[in-house]
Amino acid sequence: MTGNRGPYTALMGGSFNPAHGGHRRITLSALDVLGLDEAWWLVSPGNVLKDPADMAPLEIRLASARTQARRAPIRVSAMEVALRTRFTVDTLTKIARRWPKRRFIWLMGADNLAQLHRWKHWRQLARLMPIAVVARPGYDAAAIASPAMAWLGRFRRPAASIRSRAEWSAPALVLLRFDPDPRSASALRAVDDGWSRRFTGAALRDAVTHQPIARTPEIAPPAKDMV
Repeated sequence: MTGNRGPYTALMGGSFNPAHGGHRRITLSALDVLGLDEAWWLVSPGNVLKDPADMAPLEIRLASARTQARRAPIRVSAMEVALRTRFTVDTLTKIARRWPKRRFIWLMGADNLAQLHRWKHWRQLARLMPIAVVARPGYDAAAIASPAMAWLGRFRRPAASIRSRAEWSAPALVLLRFDPDPRSASALRAVDDGWSRRFTGAALRDAVTHQPIARTPEIAPPAKDMV
C-alpha cells in the first residue's frame, strides 16, 4: 500500500457455477504478478445470456466460491444484489465510490475481452480502473482481433508498472499469461450434475459487506452486460 491508499484489490466477476480450482489459480497468480493485496469475487445474481436451467441458485454458487477461496486472500461477495446493478460498469462505478481509498483493477479472461465491445459503456468501464486480461486457450485470437482491443491496445502496460504503482491509472490494459488450465465450470457440471447438492443449507454472509445473503434474492432482471 502507498500513502493513505487502502489495499490494492482485484475484482473478478462471474457466475461461479460452480467455482473451481481454475478460478482460484488464476486469481492467486494475478495477485502475485501484479503485487496486489487481495481479490474480491463478485458472484453474479444471474445472467440472461446463460440457460437458467443450468444456473444454480445464488447461495449455492456463493457457497462453492467460498469453499474455493478458503485460506486465500480472496473475499466472496454478492454485492450486486444490494447495489441493484445489472451491468458491470454500474457495479464498478458504485464500488469505486463506496471504497474511494482502495485501488481496484478489473480481472477478466480473454473470452470477455473478445466481447467487451458489446458490454454497456465499455469505454467508461475502462476509464474507471485498470483492466488485467488473463489468456485463455481458444480465445486469444478473438480477443486480440476484437474492437475493444483495437481501442485498449494504446493503453497497454507491462505488469511491472502495476506492481510498482508507477502507472496506476486508467485506461490501462495488462495482458497476463499463465500455464493453461483446462478446468471450466461447464466441464465440471457435465461430469458432476449433482455438484450443487454439496452446498445446500449453508448460512452465508457477504465477505465484503458483512451482510447476510438472502436465499432468494430479489433483483430484476438478472445481471447481464451485452446490449
